[in-house]
Amino acid sequence: MEYVRFGNTGLKVSRLCLGTMTFGSPAWRPWVLDEAASAPILRAALERGLNFFDMADYYSQGVGEEVVGRILLQHARREELVLASKAYYPTGPGPNQRGLSRKHLFHAIDASLRRIGTDYLDLYIVHGFDPETPIEETLEALNDLVRSGRVRYLGASTMYAWQFVKMVYTSRLHGWSPFVSMQCQLNAAYREEEREMIPFCRDQGIAVTPFSPLARGLLSGEPDSLRNQTDTFTTEMYGDETSHNIARAVARVAQGRGLKPAQVALNWVVNRPGVTSTLFAVESVAQLDEQIAALGFQLSPEEQWEIDRWYTPCDVINDHHPQRIPRTPR
Repeated sequence: MEYVRFGNTGLKVSRLCLGTMTFGSPAWRPWVLDEAASAPILRAALERGLNFFDMADYYSQGVGEEVVGRILLQHARREELVLASKAYYPTGPGPNQRGLSRKHLFHAIDASLRRIGTDYLDLYIVHGFDPETPIEETLEALNDLVRSGRVRYLGASTMYAWQFVKMVYTSRLHGWSPFVSMQCQLNAAYREEEREMIPFCRDQGIAVTPFSPLARGLLSGEPDSLRNQTDTFTTEMYGDETSHNIARAVARVAQGRGLKPAQVALNWVVNRPGVTSTLFAVESVAQLDEQIAALGFQLSPEEQWEIDRWYTPCDVINDHHPQRIPRTPR
């Protein structure tokens, strides 16, 4: 496994980061694996050299953190792991059990640490932008979490570029702990973050950790999988003809190389300019090995063109723009 520098920090992370939304409780989503099914995959990830694992308090409503933390810490020393988790989405019915207020963040970090079984997180990520909380309140609270030793580095996810820029520069203005990473959606069927977000991060030395390299499963080449049949995000975000044209192009390139479409889709993301470590998710050890193998080749200019030529611009995917306008093919 190759390790890369995490933005402007001295932290080194594996070039692939295992996303853990798949692990926790199937009572939350039907495609989520329980602890018994999750354990072999997490152990195998450690054996193959992955050190970067991404969690969130929202996944399986906290059960995901419990499962992932328990398994990882049974099989690896804490100092060997780069553990990330996120806060913002609802973790309960109360009005203060969500968002980025000082009250919620202080409660959320303590709850996450308790569930995971550690006294600090290497990376704490705001899971979205909170328009109802002054950013100074959020940023000062995050700075205090770093100063308290409960958090080593700060990251952000899923917002407009202007919102992230505002948070980055407000932190600098006050001398608060900086954001060192941005977790944004990026894949061959959704490239809008390459317009502003990723160029900003490259200019500022901020690590880019894309998620959903398979476009919520669309580019996996497995349309009949349980995830593709039950995850509404797939059709909501990638139900247009343009996305399906791109999926067919990925499949053609994969067939020409004798690879799985998922391997080509992941490779496409891993090698995009500015990408630091790519999040990916798997449902078996076999899928884990297939995805890790995606690091071992380079798409030719002709293969890249065959995939990219079908892309057409679309509206940004985030919680502040929930209604998408279907694209028309070229």
